[in-house]
Amino acid sequence: MNKIFTLIFCLIITFGFSQTKEIQIEFIGNCGLHMTDGITNFYIDFPYKSGAHGYMEFKESELDSIKENSIFIFTHKHSDHYSKKNLKKVMKDKGGQTYGVSNISELEKLGESIENFEIKANKTDHTVFGISFRHYSYLITWHNKKIYLSGDTTEPETIGKMEKIDLAFVPYWILKNAKEQNITIDAKIFAVYHLYSEQIPSAKENWDEVENIRPMVEQGEKITIELETE
Repeated sequence: MNKIFTLIFCLIITFGFSQTKEIQIEFIGNCGLHMTDGITNFYIDFPYKSGAHGYMEFKESELDSIKENSIFIFTHKHSDHYSKKNLKKVMKDKGGQTYGVSNISELEKLGESIENFEIKANKTDHTVFGISFRHYSYLITWHNKKIYLSGDTTEPETIGKMEKIDLAFVPYWILKNAKEQNITIDAKIFAVYHLYSEQIPSAKENWDEVENIRPMVEQGEKITIELETE
């Protein structure tokens, strides 16, 4: 049974939704997320190439279900986070805006057109076999809630400098590296994503009973951030 977290705001698994009273985040796979407040739709690191590098696959219907005129944000362009082919299809069928490593300055201006929204891009390390790739992690402040998206970075220093994060999406190695480097991360809830299928059983075993850690192991599961109402 999935857990229910209760803090200053609630993080719950839910299938209902009401506009502007909550932010709902659906886990699609890998670091792929759909985030919405019922008005604006964001897709993070999706669409990617299904099954790339042995990570999660998704059904073709997932592309068909993408909301029209959404905003697509990518941390980097590795195929388990980004697919030029799939994105081209979606943009043709659904329209929208795309942001990532090539137009960071435009991305950071989104707050000028979206109410109560701000995104800060942080250049973060992502090195594979000694080769460094362009990679950004993002801190989103939306309806006064802070959501951190680490992508594939291995360095915990950037998130370690941030304060009062409501929800941090991180791979397990960020938590591991932070512990080894004695870096404290100021986040209420950690959603651990980007797991290989063979890592899921141990993730559930180690974290299912940890109050502030939510392993993202089932595609389609949702986290809801309840917003304060006047």
